[in-house]
Formats: sequence, structure tokens, C-alpha cells
Amino acid sequence: MKRTILSLAALALLWSCSSNQPEAQTTAPAQQNESQINNQTSMKKVSFESEGANLVGNLYLPKNYDASKTYPALVVSGSWTTVKEQMAGLYAEKLADEGFITLAFDFRNFGESEGEPRFYESPAMKKVDVKNAVSYLEGLPEVNSDQIGAFGVCAGAMYTLMAASEDDRIKSVVTTASWLHDAEAVKLFYGGEEGVNAKINAAQEAKKTYAESGVVEYIPSISTEDASAAMYGPYDYYLNPERGAVPEWSADKFAVMSWEDWLTTDPMPTAAQLTAPTLMIHSDGAVLPNYTKKYFEEIATTDKKLHWMETELESPFHQFSYYDQDAEVTEAVSEASNWFHQRLM
Repeated sequence: MKRTILSLAALALLWSCSSNQPEAQTTAPAQQNESQINNQTSMKKVSFESEGANLVGNLYLPKNYDASKTYPALVVSGSWTTVKEQMAGLYAEKLADEGFITLAFDFRNFGESEGEPRFYESPAMKKVDVKNAVSYLEGLPEVNSDQIGAFGVCAGAMYTLMAASEDDRIKSVVTTASWLHDAEAVKLFYGGEEGVNAKINAAQEAKKTYAESGVVEYIPSISTEDASAAMYGPYDYYLNPERGAVPEWSADKFAVMSWEDWLTTDPMPTAAQLTAPTLMIHSDGAVLPNYTKKYFEEIATTDKKLHWMETELESPFHQFSYYDQDAEVTEAVSEASNWFHQRLM
């Protein structure tokens, strides 16, 4: 097993869920408006409610879609701060090519969806949004309500696993490059206990200010100049318009109050409540590989699989390849498709 000492730069890279490695061939993000994709796979704009907020999503229909039939369906979630036009849309499109109805949507407070304060990252709220996305799919006549699964990338894996551990309507789960942390792991990324406490205190003050005045304190989502940014550094995925720097995503706003929610979330105990068949795709070069292994071991069901990909890259640098690089995306989609076809069909 590789022994890697993470530098501060590498740790910051983890948060970016982006790439600082030599470019491989990339895949363009899914388009937002209703269109034809790959000649036959179609996509349309949809909306549904989550705790009173209107959420907007892109619903992908498989090739040779027949309105007289019902299909298995998947909720697809991307990493923190992201919108449906980024990694979630990419995976949703490709999984629709495999015969599933798929939904990539903007979580509350982000993108086209409602929710205040804007750009407020809350794993607990996103968990609920995943459940309500399941409710939306469940109500579609073209969806078989007994064949709904969920797919999550990076932090989207965290939200997905948390939701599936509480909602037995999610019949199967696949995660790719899962971001899973606990109180000890976050200390690695934010200057130890002192750094974590400073961010939590700043978040609490920002929440107080918002409650009293309605003013939201923001820092940049990403910056190569502002060290206070949520992602600080020259991270190509979010800076490159050919990759993740899509117009629908905000590079300049991350709500400071988010830090408390993010840093105090611990998804690890949810494994003991997860009974849905679960596939986890990861590698030694992706983020926190031992946490994915630990979570996998604690999953309650015996119907589970850990697909470990080979890489020459050390942790965390392989993580970034899972967001839009052809080799990793293709293998992940193939494994996920086989898993879902066997468990949902």
C-alpha cells in the first residue's frame, strides 16, 4: 500500500475535486436545455419540491425510449458546491445511455434551484434533497418505483449514502471516488483542531449575522489569489471552461456559514444502517482510501462490492480523474451499469 505524506497543497487539491495533472481527453458537460444527446438519448428540464423549495433538474431518457414502458431510474449527485451541468450531468447522461432514466439536479441553494441562503453547503439538507428526488422519480409514470437507485461522485457519494441508509426506496447504491470524512479527517485539511475550530467559529458568527440582518458572508468558491477561498489554488477542473468552469456554476461565492455544517458532518456511522446493495468504486490514488474501505466494511448488507481501480498516481491525485477523464469515467459507468442492471432489473 502506498504511503503518502499529504502536503498542504495536496490537501487543498482534495477539496477542489479537480485536476492538476497532465490533461487527458475530457468530456464536455451535459447541456442544460432540452436537447438530443448522442443522437438518441434525450434530456428535458424538470422540477420538483424539497421542503417547500423548487428544485430544478435535467431528466435523461435512455436510447430508444418507449413511453409505453417503465424503466429503472437513478438519482445522480455530484460534488460539493457543484451544479447539474458538471459531473452529475456527465454521469447521468452516460448512465442513461446504459438504459436507465437518470436525474441530475441542482441541490437547494445552488444553480437554478430555490433555497436561501444562496451557496450554502449543507450535507444534511442535501441528504433530504436526494430523498425528495427519489419521491419525484417514484411519481413518474415512466419509472418503475421498485427499481430506483442512486449514484454519487465525491461528496455526492456522502449525501447518497446518508440518504440510502435512511430510505429503503433506494434499492441499490453506487459511489465513485467517495468523499467520506470524520472529525479526525477534517483536521488534516484545515490546520488541525485549531484550524477546524476557527472555521466553525467563523461559520457560527456568519449564521448569527444572517439571522440578525439577512446578510450572507461569502468567500470565493475557488481562487488562485485569495487564500480564504473554499478551494485555493490553480485547479484546472473549476478554472477551465472546457471542464468544470461552466457558466451555471459560481466560482465567486461560498457561504462562510457552510463550514460548520460541512466540518461537523460524519457519514461514517450510517454504514451500519445501510442495507441496500452497494458498490463502491475507488483507488489508492483517490481521496481518503482508507475511509472508503472502512465504510465498506461496516455496510450492513452482505450484497456489497468494492471495486478498486489501479493507478500510478498517489493520493489524492487520482481523485480528479473521476470527474471527467474518459478512462476513469468509462470504467466507473461500466461497473455501475452492470451493478444496477443486476440489482434493479
